[in-house]
Amino acid sequence: MGKHKQDKSASGNAESAFSANAIKDSAQQIWQAGLGAFTRAQAEGSKAFEALVKEGVEIQRRSQQTAEERVSEASQKMSSMASDLGSKAAGQWGKLESIFEDRVAQALNKLGMPTARDIAQLSQRIDELTLAVKALSEAADAAVPATPRKRATKASAPASAPASAPSSATAAPRRRTPRKPAA
Repeated sequence: MGKHKQDKSASGNAESAFSANAIKDSAQQIWQAGLGAFTRAQAEGSKAFEALVKEGVEIQRRSQQTAEERVSEASQKMSSMASDLGSKAAGQWGKLESIFEDRVAQALNKLGMPTARDIAQLSQRIDELTLAVKALSEAADAAVPATPRKRATKASAPASAPASAPSSATAAPRRRTPRKPAA
């Protein structure tokens, strides 16, 4: 039995030494694998980081472009709406202006004030009457024969005439007014 115990303890020591060496080797391999992974992560990590930065720049550019397009569309819609509102407002101001003008014209008409049309018609009628008066005046002047008048002299003037009265030679001739034609 004693021998058997020794065999067991010798084989136990060998197994322990083998397992300790195996554990040591395994730990060293794990450590080396970790160092390799770390080195690879550093080398590839900077490449991956640069790739992510490039992707981020591209995504930012696309999102800015999309945002600018949306802003442009919104701006065009707002401009269109503003011009529509402006034209509607101008139309409403035009209506309001015509209503105001009509009301003022009605008030002036109630007060007996002539309208612009009335004044234009009166002006035209005055022009027509002026032409008719001129034509009648010229016709009357042509119908009356021109007779030469004798000039009065100082010697032939009556002595009883007052000195302050104007003489007929210096007085303006009296115009004849045309007679109304018999209707």
